[in-house]
Amino acid sequence: MNPNPLHKTTGRRRRTRVLAGSLALAATTVGVVGYGVASAGTTEDDRLALPVDGGTAFVDTGSLAVTARTGGGRQLVLSEAAAGGLGTPGPVTRTDNGARWSYPDKGLRVTASSERGRLRITLTADRDESVDWPVTGTDRAASAVQLPRGEGLDIPVKDAFWNAGPETGGLAGSSVDVGEGLSMPLWGYSLGGADGKGGSGVSYLTPTDLGTSLGFASTGGRLRTTATHAFDAGEGTRDYEVSFALTDGNPVAPAADYRSYLSQHGQLGSLRQKIQQNPADEKLLGAFHAYVWGDARKAAGVNKLKKLGVDRMWLGYDADDNPMNAQAVRAAKAAGYLVGPYDTFANGQDPQKADSPTSRWPDRVYPDFCVRKADGTPQTGFGNRGCYLSSQAFEKAETGKHYLADRTRTMVADGADSYFLDVDATGEVFRDHTEGHQMTKDGDRKNRLARMERLSKNLVLGSESAQSWANKVLAYNHGAATPVDDRLWKLEKDKETWGGYAPANAPGAFFKPVKLPRDMATAMYDPKYRAPLYETALHGSLVNAERWELSYDKLPEQKTDRALLAMLYNTPLNYVLDGPTLEKSGPELAALQKYFSPLHRAAGTEQLTSFRWLTGDRSVQRTVFGDGKLTVTANFGSTAHDGLPGGCVDAKLDTDRQARRLCPAKLTG
Repeated sequence: MNPNPLHKTTGRRRRTRVLAGSLALAATTVGVVGYGVASAGTTEDDRLALPVDGGTAFVDTGSLAVTARTGGGRQLVLSEAAAGGLGTPGPVTRTDNGARWSYPDKGLRVTASSERGRLRITLTADRDESVDWPVTGTDRAASAVQLPRGEGLDIPVKDAFWNAGPETGGLAGSSVDVGEGLSMPLWGYSLGGADGKGGSGVSYLTPTDLGTSLGFASTGGRLRTTATHAFDAGEGTRDYEVSFALTDGNPVAPAADYRSYLSQHGQLGSLRQKIQQNPADEKLLGAFHAYVWGDARKAAGVNKLKKLGVDRMWLGYDADDNPMNAQAVRAAKAAGYLVGPYDTFANGQDPQKADSPTSRWPDRVYPDFCVRKADGTPQTGFGNRGCYLSSQAFEKAETGKHYLADRTRTMVADGADSYFLDVDATGEVFRDHTEGHQMTKDGDRKNRLARMERLSKNLVLGSESAQSWANKVLAYNHGAATPVDDRLWKLEKDKETWGGYAPANAPGAFFKPVKLPRDMATAMYDPKYRAPLYETALHGSLVNAERWELSYDKLPEQKTDRALLAMLYNTPLNYVLDGPTLEKSGPELAALQKYFSPLHRAAGTEQLTSFRWLTGDRSVQRTVFGDGKLTVTANFGSTAHDGLPGGCVDAKLDTDRQARRLCPAKLTG
């Protein structure tokens, strides 16, 4: 970690059902029990009727309005007509599993089909254009919207906080780039029923997330969303796909649908398989994560953790002038810990002036490998430092020059068995116009995946705020557990409040405790708005933690809620440690890790199979992992529920006679 980090049914066929108020999943599918429905491509009331799991979907070929009728006869609005209109449609042609037609005025060709229980609509453009569709959340029964910002949010559509503007933490009037600002290319709605109980729902998946954004509006005090896709030949975004699936409205149903989609398309990773391929990955199970500074980087600091009873840790260190030495690395590995450096392949600076070792490259990597805009100017690096480096340039040069392989070999020469590669798995990707190494954003993703896959063969690999497209190549990530409010970045630049990058052994930016503004704390950490979307989709594929600059001790007022969320989601806490912090907070860390370790060892490779609220105010929440292997109940409230005190969590393995209890606040006296 750099002190100046560079990131900133058809018929009677059955599928697994998302049960009201809970979640029952198979590893490959999600939906509602199928009913007899219309055959693919038939018409009803001049609409195209297509079978989907749980009922029939209807597509208005004139406007792209989409409705559905459930097997129980309930009518649902899945999308209003495309905003702004599409012009007069061309003739509709039947296909084996749907239909195709066009909108000549917009240069769009459309296919609609029934695919694996979902309605799949694709739009292909013959010119650079844009479309505002689907228009969602307009059904009068819409009760909540699900959004994968970080780990995930479930937001009641009438909630006043979220219906306000982004200046106070709300969503109204804002827009998010699906490919960059969301951890997964999806959103969803619950339709009717209290908190998804007894209701219906819809999942929206946009595999073509590049070029797609999701806008939010408050209409009559209710949140609605509109997706916008920009068709751009140069950006490689001339194709746009949206898949619709009916659910029962459970808050994590869209993520369960997405897990099914990933599995069906061979895009879902398995931590079990990763462990088989690289046994060191197993040491992630039960481990907390920490970046170390000062004396915590030394063998004595590692041994201090071990003496406290910490049986598993991931330890990361910055590639500065005083990294962990070989003795400390050996001590960490002897303790059963993972250990490795922070690195980034994204930034290049003049080697004579670079402010970070990770930004110095040999030969003419800088400036020749800089990403360049259409006007030829370089894409300035994070914090206006140097430039972003082109993954295409590196890939073309790697066979002969081995810049990346040599860099990695040097970084782990001390025996490190883990690697944190900043930026590579985030949503920020680039188009490069440089002659000789041009690339699209999709090409940038593919290059990053290729080099991360190479690294993962011999190292326990992690990256920043890993988006779902990287789940097969990573063993862990730091950041996707955090639903960041965009105002956080401005706060972090306020060195007086947040802390700066001094002293070197304990920079205030990481160690200075901070009180978040109330509305920011609500947007990011209020448990009643949180939903484990990322874990529902990807738990058992990789290990997910919070951002490193938001260490467990950085936000004192959120500690209890963050500890409960971590145990509820079966995800590790992330720390920064130096000598004094290790001395002061070590016993608390050890107690929390001792509780977490057996739970994560048992369930870290399992799927999250159930999430539900046990109280109307959402203060008591429960998760289940695997086939009942682990059940966790967290009480975020102030009063006891069914014997569980407020501020405490009970966890029970299938081999336990009674639950294991943790009350985090009691650990600090």
